[in-house]
Amino acid sequence: MRRTAAKEFIMSMFQPVSLASDRVMSALVSGLEIEFGPGAGATLAVRFLEAEEVDFHWDARVEERWIGSWDGADDEGLELDRVKVLGRLDGLWFVAIMIVDGDGNAHGMMGKRGFSRARDARLAFTDA
Repeated sequence: MRRTAAKEFIMSMFQPVSLASDRVMSALVSGLEIEFGPGAGATLAVRFLEAEEVDFHWDARVEERWIGSWDGADDEGLELDRVKVLGRLDGLWFVAIMIVDGDGNAHGMMGKRGFSRARDARLAFTDA
């Protein structure tokens, strides 16, 4: 009985995008090359990232910190907040300010800085 419970636990584990970003990107590139031919994958993957930049960066966060409400344009009565995030995507660390609703859905990104080292990104994340 114990072995079955452990097996079910292991099978239900998942990895966030931030921990598997290199593998996710290589799978995206590989799939696009299968669909559109050799050499097209990397270029198309960049376009996918650009088109869905907010969602990719929000999903790739490893830490977040609420920094205040957002008084931008009224999005159909939604109350939105500014959230500072630290994450890793496509092999690079980033710190960004995201606009997020009360349900945890990202609506925009106000700015983003990229870093090659986790230490530098963590320092930027902790700075006010």
